[in-house]
Amino acid sequence: MITETISKTNGQKLSIEDIGDDHLFTGLDTPMKANAFEMSNTEKKERISILFSEIMDVLGLDLTDDSLQGTPDRVAKMYVEEIFSGLDPKNKPEIALFDNKYQYNQMLVEKNITFYSNCEHHFVPIIGKAHIAYKSSGKVIGLSKLNRIVQYYAKRPQVQERLTNQIANELKTVLKTEDVAVIIDAKHLCVSSRGIKDDTSATVTTYYGGEFNNASKILELQNYINN
Repeated sequence: MITETISKTNGQKLSIEDIGDDHLFTGLDTPMKANAFEMSNTEKKERISILFSEIMDVLGLDLTDDSLQGTPDRVAKMYVEEIFSGLDPKNKPEIALFDNKYQYNQMLVEKNITFYSNCEHHFVPIIGKAHIAYKSSGKVIGLSKLNRIVQYYAKRPQVQERLTNQIANELKTVLKTEDVAVIIDAKHLCVSSRGIKDDTSATVTTYYGGEFNNASKILELQNYINN
C-alpha cells in the first residue's frame, strides 16, 4: 500500500489514501504534464491498451477469452475518445455569440444538464446535473453551447469543486460578464460503490458571481431550478 504523505497548508500530514477520501484538489486547472500532447491519440490508445492488458492479467483474467480479448482496446478508445476527451484542448467547443436583439435583460437559466464525469481519486463515475444561469452583457449564447461547455469540462478526471469553477470561469470569459451562476448536484460512485458505500447521498457545489451573489437572486434562481 502506498504510504507517501503530502503536506496541507495547515501542516497536517495526510496519506495518499486519505487524500482520495478527503476530496482534496490542488487548484483550478486540471493537473496536466507539460508534454501531455506530444503523443498522438493513436499512440495513446495503443499504449493504454497494452497497460490495461497488464492490469487485467495481474487481476487474473483470461485475455484469450472471446469476451475479454477486445476489452483493452475498447477501454483505450473509450478513455481517449470519450470519457476523457475533455483533456484535449482541440475538443473545446467553439462558441459563437449573438447580439441580444430580444433585449432580454433578466436571468436565463438552463437547468438539468446531465453529465458524466470521473473522480480523479479513484477513476469511477460522477453522475449529476448542472444548472447554469447568466445575465446578458449585450451578447447571448446558443443554448446547446451551454451543454457543450459542461460536457467538455466534465469529460476528464475531476473533482466537483473544480468542475464547478471551471464551468463558471469559462462562461464568464465567453460571455464577458461576472453575472454567472453554476450549481452542480452529483452522485459520486467513489462514495456509493466503495469506501463508505452510501448510495443515498449527493454532493452540491455552487458558484454565484456578480448580480447572482446576493440572497434574493439566489432564492429566485433556486425557485426556477426546483419548479
